Amino acid sequence: MESIDRWLHRRHEEFVEGGEKQPVRGLVAASWDRSVAAGLRADTAAPFAFQGNELATYRAEHPLSAVFPMLYDVLGRAAVDSDCVMAVGDSGGRLLWVCGRPDALRAADGIHFSEGAWWAERQVGTNALGTSLEVTAPVQIRSAEHFTVLVQPWSCAAAPIYDPDTQRVLGVVDITGGADASSPQSLALVRAAARMAEAELGRLTILRKLNGDTGYRVRISALGRPDAEVRVDDRDLRLSRRHSDIVVLLAEHPEGLTAEELSDALYGEADHRSSLRGEMTRLRALLGADVLDSRPYRFRRDIAADWLETADDLDSHLLSSALRRYAGPLLPQSDAPAVVAVRNRLENRMRADVLRTHDVDLVVAWTRSYAGVNDLSAWEHQLTLLSPTSPLWPSTQSEVRRLRADYGLSEHANRDLRRR
Repeated sequence: MESIDRWLHRRHEEFVEGGEKQPVRGLVAASWDRSVAAGLRADTAAPFAFQGNELATYRAEHPLSAVFPMLYDVLGRAAVDSDCVMAVGDSGGRLLWVCGRPDALRAADGIHFSEGAWWAERQVGTNALGTSLEVTAPVQIRSAEHFTVLVQPWSCAAAPIYDPDTQRVLGVVDITGGADASSPQSLALVRAAARMAEAELGRLTILRKLNGDTGYRVRISALGRPDAEVRVDDRDLRLSRRHSDIVVLLAEHPEGLTAEELSDALYGEADHRSSLRGEMTRLRALLGADVLDSRPYRFRRDIAADWLETADDLDSHLLSSALRRYAGPLLPQSDAPAVVAVRNRLENRMRADVLRTHDVDLVVAWTRSYAGVNDLSAWEHQLTLLSPTSPLWPSTQSEVRRLRADYGLSEHANRDLRRR
């Protein structure tokens, strides 16, 4: 049997579509690489992500439920007319809605393209819905470009849908079928549907604000900042160092913290509950009496926070979105033990995902960032991903040499670099 390495090499050179050999697009080759790196096989089938009533509950509460009827009117009816199916998924690639003619739905069920199935790229390999989430851009995948053999009779086009307020990926809209789904018009159609969904979400947000429902009432920005900035309703507040630590820890613990727990998180083992009470009194006066509770200490309103959204992106395997959000370490000058732990945990997760990715653009984004500029492993990873003809090769090679010299590895470094 042909090894996966030989099979992948052959597919990188060419694939057969309609009886003719076609060159492999770079987007597809990169996705195949990620699929192999994820340990997928060519006969992998999409798993199912929900049990029992979990799907119905989850999608009823999902933000895209507000625009699904519009998406069906715009794209779903077109899918029905062309014997395709339309799917709407969440930011992790789980299918929330799949609609089409009964015969098309039955055929889609045969490849597990059904409500509740998990079509993230790392679950089932190259496909328009999962790959568009991976690269955060509209994508079209034609038949033989799919990684798994089971899906190769199908073609698909998909586009991510962004939250108009936070610019975070909320989900994805997809059309899957036969030859009609491989046309340029299909890609244009899903792109237009995604943009219309974003416009409708923006309109609904404005209506909620006009009616007094502002959604997130407290927004905290603390990445790459010496102190936190908090927006409460229409007020922007810059907090002191200690108040910054407190709001970060309360955001991390929505269930609340006792005075003793918060004191330990801020100061370590020393008991500073008396001084903490004074800090909380001043913070409550600053934010508003209706924002913070005591016994336990916690936020009374819904909150959004940049480091929590970054962590959510990592949970959903959206490294590109996480890198865009990551302005730097969380409160880099804080020495509060629990804040330091959160800061280190998030940075370590970011770095680990960068070192795993085969997308050189994402690695370059990291090495250009405050956190990654002196990350030797990331620079070395970047060098392995770059072609020697890339304009970035000389500067990357120079940075690897510099950092290895800084770490006392210069002799070993020069020998390794000469082998490349």
